[in-house]
Amino acid sequence: MKQFRISLLIAALGIFLFPAWVISQEDDPPTDDLGEVTDAFQDNFFEALKQKGIENYELAIVALRKAEMAAGTNLENKAVVHFEMGKNLAQLERYDEAETRYLQVLDLMGDRLDVLEALYEVYYQQQNYTSAIPLVEKLINQDEDYKEDLANLYSRTQQYDKALLLLDELDESWGESDYRNALRRQIYKLTGNSEGAISNLEEKIDKNPKNERDYLNLIFLYSEQGDTEKAFLTAQQLLAEQPDSKLVHLALYKFYLDNGETEKALNSMDVVFSSPEIEQESKYRVLGDFIGFVNNNSEYEDKLEAVVEKFGNQNSGAVYEKIGLYFVAKDQKQKALRFYEIGTTKDPENYSLLKNTLLLQIDFGKFEQAAALSSRALEIFPAQALLYLLNGVSNLELSNLDEAIETMETGLDYLFDDPRMEKDFYEQLAIAYERKGNTSRAASFRKRASEITIAN
Repeated sequence: MKQFRISLLIAALGIFLFPAWVISQEDDPPTDDLGEVTDAFQDNFFEALKQKGIENYELAIVALRKAEMAAGTNLENKAVVHFEMGKNLAQLERYDEAETRYLQVLDLMGDRLDVLEALYEVYYQQQNYTSAIPLVEKLINQDEDYKEDLANLYSRTQQYDKALLLLDELDESWGESDYRNALRRQIYKLTGNSEGAISNLEEKIDKNPKNERDYLNLIFLYSEQGDTEKAFLTAQQLLAEQPDSKLVHLALYKFYLDNGETEKALNSMDVVFSSPEIEQESKYRVLGDFIGFVNNNSEYEDKLEAVVEKFGNQNSGAVYEKIGLYFVAKDQKQKALRFYEIGTTKDPENYSLLKNTLLLQIDFGKFEQAAALSSRALEIFPAQALLYLLNGVSNLELSNLDEAIETMETGLDYLFDDPRMEKDFYEQLAIAYERKGNTSRAASFRKRASEITIAN
């Protein structure tokens, strides 16, 4: 049994620590001789893990203090306790104490990635960006992805020159990204140095007229200043330099929309949505702009559907959800449901999309589809009370009374502080028991429902 619990400890801590007492037993049969690992340490440590798992962080800390005492002089066990203590303290937003614990682990075990990451999170939550910088510099030695974080920290500590230099280096090494371009533009805005930024980009374009992103950044800066003419001319310059450019259409579609040249705008958007080199975030932004345009020009709704079909074929259900929301707002729920249902096939783990789809399916009496979809959804989200309710309602309407009752009574176990939904559960269970002929149970649930007061 002790050997099994030690295995659980390793699983709980991931790759954090592998003390000698664990390694030494890997090739030996289970034994009760666990060296310095006492029963008191194990019992209290596992109690702490259990309490943390159910979010009782204060009780977890109490158990960890006992484990810390039981660890005695075993530095590895003390490090494990310090790390877990830090996690619980951070959850309670006792960041100073969490920091102390994480620093103790680093003193004992050196610069471990998982501890450095946890400490970085503490500094970030405290907005202690100055302390975070040397920490992130250490993290970069183990994971270069943190270089973007460092650029952000330089910006937050007003070290703008360092931030811009690092952003340029990252663009050169990794290629450009929307995130870094947005951060660069934010820095230009904060420093009020739009003219300097424009000059810098113009020089970069002169040196390398093939870099499309520099044109786009320049277009953005001109647009920010309200100089749409120069912005449009820069887009035309890029198109002249690179006639096959796809990125230029990220700027052109907007100019065309604003100028009422809808067909040209649609053509540019078609290029954007079809291009694998344009990031999804940019495509969503274009789609959002077009939805806003269609909202004021309803004669182009058929174009919107065509755009979604093209865009959606290569993307997640979020696209279909976005269009579904548009049609719900227009009170065209049948159209909304059609897009929602397509979206759930492409993105079955999108909870909000599943919820919206199920609500409309029930609204339109598509109970068989709702029962099937909610059953699949519960396999992915087994702790979502609403899914149990919607599955129960669907089965109730299909006269699957036993299944409806079992599902809804199970769902009550996952209901937390939601009196309106609780009332719905009781009312639906009352109906189900009434239809089964169990009038006493039906009356009991009706009584419970009547006792719940919903605040306006």
